[in-house]
Amino acid sequence: MTPDDFLGLPHRPPFVFVQKLNNCEPGVFAECETSFAPDDPMFAGHFPGDPLLPGVILTEALAQTAGIAAASAHSENARPRFLLSAIQQMKFFHAVRPNDRIVLRGRKVAEMGGLLQFKVEANVEQRRVAEGELVLSTG
Repeated sequence: MTPDDFLGLPHRPPFVFVQKLNNCEPGVFAECETSFAPDDPMFAGHFPGDPLLPGVILTEALAQTAGIAAASAHSENARPRFLLSAIQQMKFFHAVRPNDRIVLRGRKVAEMGGLLQFKVEANVEQRRVAEGELVLSTG
């Protein structure tokens, strides 16, 4: 990934968890993809011999997807920085493993002032692994 590929995210490696943008309706919706290699250092401790993607990392990848949707509505020179402000009703249905191809979706469902609420979901092989709502604020 080059800096131009970060699509308005303020993040930089190693904290960019979105690898590919599949679809975007500026300001409204984004669909992205990601996966995590078996040798990623987080798997050494979560859990040795039975590696699982931590829910907080999956939630952050979903927040980055929502951030891409939000940022895409603004020109590059006038793009605000969006920060994760609230995690609501996150549910994790199935474990995510190294090398799983994760499809991330975020759709804006509400906006008030500088707050944007997104319904988010993550799927592996068309199977829902997580869903919830995230609130982003302009920072």
